[in-house]
Amino acid sequence: MKSKIFKLATIIFFVNLLFAFTKNNQRTTMLKTDNNKQPIELGKVNWLRKMDLAIAESTKTNKPILILFQEVPGCMTCQRYGTLTLSHPLIVETIESYFVPLAIYNNKKGQDAKVLKYYGEPAWNNPVVRIVNTDKSMLTNRLAADYSPKGLVDNMIQALNKKNIAIPIYLQLLQEELQAKSNGTEKATLAMHCFWEGEKEIGKLAGVLSTKAGFMGGKEVVQIEYDPLQISYENLLNKAQKADCASAAFIQNENQKEIAIELLGEKQVANKKKFRLDKDPKYYLSKTIYQYIPMTELQAAKINALIGDRQSAEKILSKRQLDLFNYLQKNKQHQLKSAIGKDIVIAWADVEQLKF
Repeated sequence: MKSKIFKLATIIFFVNLLFAFTKNNQRTTMLKTDNNKQPIELGKVNWLRKMDLAIAESTKTNKPILILFQEVPGCMTCQRYGTLTLSHPLIVETIESYFVPLAIYNNKKGQDAKVLKYYGEPAWNNPVVRIVNTDKSMLTNRLAADYSPKGLVDNMIQALNKKNIAIPIYLQLLQEELQAKSNGTEKATLAMHCFWEGEKEIGKLAGVLSTKAGFMGGKEVVQIEYDPLQISYENLLNKAQKADCASAAFIQNENQKEIAIELLGEKQVANKKKFRLDKDPKYYLSKTIYQYIPMTELQAAKINALIGDRQSAEKILSKRQLDLFNYLQKNKQHQLKSAIGKDIVIAWADVEQLKF
């Protein structure tokens, strides 16, 4: 009889233990999201789901709270914000590293509705971001009706500046690239004796956003995308010439034609033709482990130039990019393909399976 009672008590104990574990797991899921299973409106960020927890974490870490007011499930605008802006790996890393991420659903009752009411946010609305202090006061202006990566990056950098936190180089470069593309970029194609050398030298120039080595009109060329507000076509051509990387120019318009003829001579100027990419794009980068690291076009141009000059490229990368680099150095039997030329969001999805 005692044996049966003992067995029954043991069974009840383990059932209660299992129930408590399950309940705790459910509570954890409710309190914090999982970026592998969460709704697409939340992107790839791991969010807290309770304001009091966010305040406690902010008090502990002295980090500002980044609040996403989001409709879940939401409209196409809400979904695009999640799949594009909130899935960009460098934006995700910045949010999770420098802020306390808090997601508030604007179409739910309970705790979400209370936070919504506190900040006067409308229900069933498009995405809104507020970056606030530990005491819930506003640190930056409310971000609304701007669903671009640039809008969020600008807002985060403004917050970090107000907190006197140094802006990491990867984030500075991302802002520069997004700003230039928002303003409008221009393209140029220059010929030289060696496009590997040309891509390296031109990639160093301030205002150059991306480079591609290849062939045009029977010549080795580098296609360049640049920010005309940072570097003019004339200045670009002058600097490339000084680096012996502009023996000829394939022009895009009449303005380029006039400048190129003046600097290079009429015989060295022609209209642009069909471009064929080199089989070894970003030559110096492609010969290292860095080729497997997903990065922005501007990062790739800068790092290719640094490696070509036998300099360290670590300062250009984020911590998670560096963590991946260190992992790949120790695990050379990986199955990753080169990330050169791939969109960083798509390429990063390929490395998420790795535990680094």
